[in-house]
Amino acid sequence: MANKRQNIKPAETELEEKLVSLNRVAKVTKGGRTFSFSALAVVGDGNGTVGYGLGKAKDVSETISKAIDDAKKNLVRFPLHKGTIPHEQKGKFGAGKVLIKPASEGTGVIAGGSMRAVLEIAGVQNVLAKSQGSSNPHNVIKATIDALLKLRSPMDVAKVRGISMDKVFNG
Repeated sequence: MANKRQNIKPAETELEEKLVSLNRVAKVTKGGRTFSFSALAVVGDGNGTVGYGLGKAKDVSETISKAIDDAKKNLVRFPLHKGTIPHEQKGKFGAGKVLIKPASEGTGVIAGGSMRAVLEIAGVQNVLAKSQGSSNPHNVIKATIDALLKLRSPMDVAKVRGISMDKVFNG
């Protein structure tokens, strides 16, 4: 299947941003420790568009702004169906494995840690999600976005199979 990453212009949509993790890292030199920061952020429009970014700098505010700018460059779009996802899907990146399932109205976002941040900012209101591998936020976010990219809308499935929409749902 072709890579579904599309270049979405950040100016086209009103984006929300959320900081997922902020790390202080130390480089030890003969003059002592030099501290810098690394931040992981997600941005989304709340309507099926989401992106993640990594920023590194010596100053916290600069780190966060770099992460958000990077996230705006990596936006992807996925299908939403009545506030949830169209079907169950697994995603994987490195040791991070995730499972996302559609949920009925009123369920909410049942997901942990960095997965919750991605799903909420992407606009998914009802979903069941489980992180099954690494708990490293970098890998979990990338695995979640991998799962979201693998989603196919009912219209796409009907078009590929050459059948009507009600046949997709009723077999």
